[in-house]
Amino acid sequence: MDRQETGVGSRLRQLREARGISLSALARSAGIGKATLSGLELGTRNPTLNTLHALAGALGVPLTALVLEPGAPLATAAMVNGVAVTATLLEVFEEPGATYELLRMRVRPGVVQHSPPHAPGVTEHWTVYAGVLRAGPAYAPLVAAAGEHISWQADVPHVYSTVGPDEVLANLLIRSPRHP
Repeated sequence: MDRQETGVGSRLRQLREARGISLSALARSAGIGKATLSGLELGTRNPTLNTLHALAGALGVPLTALVLEPGAPLATAAMVNGVAVTATLLEVFEEPGATYELLRMRVRPGVVQHSPPHAPGVTEHWTVYAGVLRAGPAYAPLVAAAGEHISWQADVPHVYSTVGPDEVLANLLIRSPRHP
């Protein structure tokens, strides 16, 4: 069992229990299986980016609440993979009204990553450094080439893919407002 997987699982369980949410209710809300959630909490299952986004959205917390121990160095954050993307946490910025997470993103060609909605009010801001990215709301994705920027309200289902055969290298800034 990977130490990072165990850490994600224990943080997930702590957040769920602090909110008084049952395992079944969180699994239902996040759209994942109860056995999957149980395995994640126990550290016996490897979390995917989609699963982590779904759980963070259902709990109303930023992704870093699941992949980084409070107060721990950023280097200890779990790198997460999805069908098309690999995300590496670079920095977390805290302000009274929001949390900002800066991630280095790689988007592999030939596949589409479908992401569940984030919590209400969350926005994504992508800056592309190489390749051509197609990303945004599933019903109307945007396109950005190297040197361009796109952003959208990420509290709706959204997608990530490449346009063409080249891998996309980008930074992603996720803004998660704090809700009382």
